[in-house]
Parts: sequence; C-alpha cells; structure tokens
Amino acid sequence: MAGLLTLEKEIPVFDICDQHILVTGASSGFGRHFARFLASNGAKITLAARRADALESAVAEINASGGKAQSVVLDVTVAAKIGGAMEQAETAFGPIQAVVNNAGVTAAKPALDQDEQAWDRVIDTNLKGVWLVAQAAARQMIANNVKGSIVNIASILGLRVAGAVAPYAISKAGVVQMTKALALEWARYGIRVNALAPGYFATELNDEFFKSEHGQALIRRVPQRRLGQLSELNGPLLLLVSNAGSFMTGSVLAVDGGHLVSGL
Repeated sequence: MAGLLTLEKEIPVFDICDQHILVTGASSGFGRHFARFLASNGAKITLAARRADALESAVAEINASGGKAQSVVLDVTVAAKIGGAMEQAETAFGPIQAVVNNAGVTAAKPALDQDEQAWDRVIDTNLKGVWLVAQAAARQMIANNVKGSIVNIASILGLRVAGAVAPYAISKAGVVQMTKALALEWARYGIRVNALAPGYFATELNDEFFKSEHGQALIRRVPQRRLGQLSELNGPLLLLVSNAGSFMTGSVLAVDGGHLVSGL
C-alpha cells in the first residue's frame, strides 16, 4: 500500500549464539563466571588458563548444563604458546570471534615491601599477557576476515588507586590505555577493543575480608553501600561482546556501584 513504511526485521543485537569466544583466566573467579554466562547464551566457549584440572572441571560443568565448551592450557605470559593455543581452539569451534582477556593476578603489600619478583609476576600477567593475547587474537581475526570483539578486563583500580596494591593498579591503568591504543589501530580491520572495569565484587576469595572492619569500611565508601554480584557483570559484558556494542570501541565501562564517583 502506497505511503506505508516497510520495516526491516530487527536483528537481535545481543545474540551471541554459536559465536566462538575465548576466555582467558577461565579456571576460576571472574573468568569461570564469564565462560558459564556466555555459554548459557549459546556461545561456543574456549576456556584458557594454566591449571588443566580446574579447566577440565569448568568445561565439564558447562557441557553438562547443555553448553558448548572446550579448553586449552595457556600461560598468557609465554608469547610462543599463544598462537598455537588459538589455532588448537579453532580446530573444533572455528574462527575466534571474540575474546574476554581476563587472566590476572595481584600482590597485596605496601609499595616499599613489594619485591621485584612480585612486580614481574603482576605486570607480566596483567599487562604483558593481555597485550600478547590481544595481539595474537587480532592476527587470527584478520587472517580469518573476522570482524571481532576484544574485551580487556581492567579494574576501577586502573582509574583510581588504593593502598597496598601498587603493581596491580599500575598494570590495570596500562590495560586501560592499551585498550584505547589498540582500538584506534584496529578499527580499520573491524575489530573492536573495549575494557570492562569492575569495582569490588563478592567472591569466595574476598568473603572473609569484607566481613572485617576494614572491609566493611570500604563497602561504606561505595555509594550503593554494597558489593557487586557477579551476575551484575553479565549485561555489561554481553554489551561489549555482542553487536549491541557495535559502535563502541576504546570504551572503558565501569561497573562499580558508583565507587569511582564517590567523594575523596
């Protein structure tokens, strides 16, 4: 009928069904949660970490719940191993279309007490490792003509500091700047690079600390007066991984209950 607009069928922009997504640091913590969540939304997940036994457990859990998962043993600090691990992952699940660059460690001591070994361990994993994985993933995406997404897991400590975690905060600040630099260079290839910057979240590892007087005082400095729940990272992650974030690159998305805007 003349004069009526023809509406195009809407594409579900948050759909990641059958996408191959690599998650590093996936044997525990944030990484394991991310892998479970993405698999529950239909993605094919390659879990990567150093601990083979923990990876096997995580993969079995996902597959038992109806997801599609496999694992590759990977130390992100060893450049020579990363490309081969990605090729191994692609043998079964096809070209990698997105990466959640999550592997990370910390060292909690005052700066004067941090030794060179602790510095090297944190910087090598959190900064160099993120760089090496992003670089290898981008090379694979370009070779496979994939317009992909790389999500680097940063932290609000990359944007604002706290005491006794200097190497960690420095490494995450580097991840923030790296995200922007790579987004600028790789946009021409259709590769988006963004960062997710979590605040403080409730996990089994920090449960006792946040019951302490110091931990309770920290929670009171969060405007929402509570810790985040891991499920509250799901929406922001899906935004950055999927086509819902197709015009986002070089962005740093804080998920912190307003902690970054709290008063000094």
